[in-house]
Amino acid sequence: MSTIPSSEADFAESVTDLRSARAATSIGGLDDILRGGLVRNRLYLVEGVPGSGKTTLALQFLIAGAAHGESVLYVTLSETEDELRQVARSHDFSLDRVKILELLPQAEGLGVEEQYTIFHPAEVELPETTKTILAEIDNSKPKRVVFDSLSEIRLLAGSALRFRRQILALKQYFLGRDCTVLMLDDMTSNDHDLQLQSIAHGVIRLETLNPEYGAERRRLTVVKYRGVGFRGGYHDFVIRRGGLEVFPRLVASEHRLEMDMRKLASGIPELDTLLGGGIEHGTSTLLVGPAGSGKSSLATQFVVSAAERGLNAALFIFDESVNILLSRSAGLSIDLAKHVEAGRVTIQQVDPAELSPGEFAHAMRSAVDRQHVSVIVIDSLNGYLNAMPEERFLAIQLHEILSYLGQASVATLLIGAHQGLIGTQMTTPVDASYLADAVILLRYFEAMGEVRQAISVVKKRGSKHERSIREFRMDAGGLRVGEPLRNFRGVLSGIPVFEAAAPRD
Repeated sequence: MSTIPSSEADFAESVTDLRSARAATSIGGLDDILRGGLVRNRLYLVEGVPGSGKTTLALQFLIAGAAHGESVLYVTLSETEDELRQVARSHDFSLDRVKILELLPQAEGLGVEEQYTIFHPAEVELPETTKTILAEIDNSKPKRVVFDSLSEIRLLAGSALRFRRQILALKQYFLGRDCTVLMLDDMTSNDHDLQLQSIAHGVIRLETLNPEYGAERRRLTVVKYRGVGFRGGYHDFVIRRGGLEVFPRLVASEHRLEMDMRKLASGIPELDTLLGGGIEHGTSTLLVGPAGSGKSSLATQFVVSAAERGLNAALFIFDESVNILLSRSAGLSIDLAKHVEAGRVTIQQVDPAELSPGEFAHAMRSAVDRQHVSVIVIDSLNGYLNAMPEERFLAIQLHEILSYLGQASVATLLIGAHQGLIGTQMTTPVDASYLADAVILLRYFEAMGEVRQAISVVKKRGSKHERSIREFRMDAGGLRVGEPLRNFRGVLSGIPVFEAAAPRD
């Protein structure tokens, strides 16, 4: 029966006890998903197709135990010790404190005299293999054990019934020996079923997806974990030099904070008047319009304005390089480079073909948690869409991201590009207008033999804003917002009607 801590000290002690009762994997994201790691003295199944990262995960799990002074054992039935050490070297892992038990058929077994005639291999090899494993465990008394892989044991068992009984026997053997066991299954058997999952205390599945273009995508899910409220669903991960890096699925409701609704001014008086004083922290603003209409430049203006007030900001750009962004900003007298050099603004160029949605969300969480940014720019939603393996999930993931950033009091600026340049038939592949708290619309229009630009705020939740349409200009002097276009009708159509003589600026 559990007891309720009577003080903060008791509560802290109970949390420490809970963490000490877990075997951490040393993979930060995975331990977060598992609420601290694996419950000790239990048997777990890690399954996935070849190349999905099972061996790397297992090595990290053992190395983490060895780092805390625990005796650990890797039982390999499919790879040689030399192959395992080569994998470890590719990640800069040290296996000096990891005991490796290699149980592979020897080359002598290829001879005719070594072939079985009367007895089935299961009657000869399986007992010998099991005896060797148990002898080593009794000798080294490991706290963590990895079996790689179950496919070999399944083949040695010869039948599904014998295989199940063998795994049950191993589970009973480890029970009470204070040993946490990982069993790796490469899912290559045709008779793969749910029996093994029913035996294990927890099941982690690694998956590899191959999109039509770009690098492969990897994700994992915790299929079951008895008695623990783990974070469900799919979580993206990558395999880099140094091991697995897991990006837990973003759940905005887990990060509820007290919101700060202060206004962030752009530094352009007419634009701030149009926005009713600026944009609020904790809100999202969508800047939408055709290519070249000034969406990114407007977002950069807000970033520089925030940096000049001592706030940090981050830009995630999909559609242009960092050098082009800095050069274009300098040409508009927006000194973005100064704040990048000072460390107040960070720019991350995103390659849609290489980045998974989970990693992108993790990058924004890191910007909030580590850099304490107050402004984030996503340029553009069109590029973000191209980074998605499944288009239909974009709105759901974007909603979680915006909710999280809002609760962290971050002012988020989203760039959405219309397809087309002028007229009323322009469309966008991503309709995020219903998710954004404010929408700033930019348009080209024809007037007096010139192509001009217009800006208006068509939506702003929670505060008043000016509903007029103003002229918008970009030149070497910077961004300029003019007076309301009161003498024009039909500006948003692209071909307005001039109703009266209007003074020119």
